[in-house]
Amino acid sequence: MRKIVIAVALGALAFGATACNTVRGMGQDLESLANDVDRAT
Repeated sequence: MRKIVIAVALGALAFGATACNTVRGMGQDLESLANDVDRAT
């Protein structure tokens, strides 16, 4: 039972780290797009 709990916790941690990186990357993409629009106008 303890091994299952540890495995689930590690899986949740890995998923959380991936989601955080994805959101950060999306924010950087949106910021870059906004900068390009500002330069074009």
